[in-house]
Amino acid sequence: MRLPHLALAVLMVPVMAGLVIVGGHRLKGPESTVAVDQIDPGADMGAGAGTEATSGESATSAIPAPGQTPKPAVHSRAIDPQLVAPPELPAGDLERIEPREPLSKLALAPPPKPKMPDDWNGTKLFQPVAPAAGLIDAKGYSVAVSGIDILKPDETCTTDGKSWPCGIRARTAFRGFLRGRAVVCTVPPEGGRDLIAAECRIGKLDVGQWLVENGWARAASDGPYVEAGDKAQKAKVGIFGSAPNLAGMPAAPAAAAPAPEAPGSILEEDGGVLKPAGQPAPSE
Repeated sequence: MRLPHLALAVLMVPVMAGLVIVGGHRLKGPESTVAVDQIDPGADMGAGAGTEATSGESATSAIPAPGQTPKPAVHSRAIDPQLVAPPELPAGDLERIEPREPLSKLALAPPPKPKMPDDWNGTKLFQPVAPAAGLIDAKGYSVAVSGIDILKPDETCTTDGKSWPCGIRARTAFRGFLRGRAVVCTVPPEGGRDLIAAECRIGKLDVGQWLVENGWARAASDGPYVEAGDKAQKAKVGIFGSAPNLAGMPAAPAAAAPAPEAPGSILEEDGGVLKPAGQPAPSE
């Protein structure tokens, strides 16, 4: 029984293969195959000929004649090599229009101010240095005490016909007042190189008030120390007083005697013979 079944299976293999091939041809259809001789090579040429006949131009009109070079299209303006100038403006009058409005109101807003804590009342400046009475340099800051007119160190005052360096005297008094103590000024936490006018204090003592009351600075006309400045002038203290009495001060040291000049040579000529030069006398 097995032998007839095996023979039948062998005979069915080519039959099945033939059925598969025939089914594939039926699914593909006869239109999918195009013969080479069915392609019309003059189809495109016919379309082009129709276009040429419509436009009235020859097929060789775009080909330049022999000996003629096609001119390139000009895309720039001519410039005189001896003159460089902007392009010509149109002959008509120019019309000025209003600038457009800003896209947002934020563009008109000033830069934000640094936000300070609620309990902030100033910045501590340690180890202050006073280049002048009322000027403080410390911690990268340069602060001018507000409400006063600062005296320059080279300023002089005249009292009873006598001139004296009141600017230096005021700076010395201000340095003695500071004594290296920390000064609290109303300046932002971040320092800068620009001079900042601000109120300053040491503890509870107003620095500007102290300078004006003691006559080491003039009160600004629109500042808060005008009354204190009037009292200092009436009391004739500081720069409003007389020149300091230097009678009790020690005399300035005498100028040191000039050093003896060294000889030009260690040898000197004596009767045509060179001898060692004499040593200079020791200075007293």
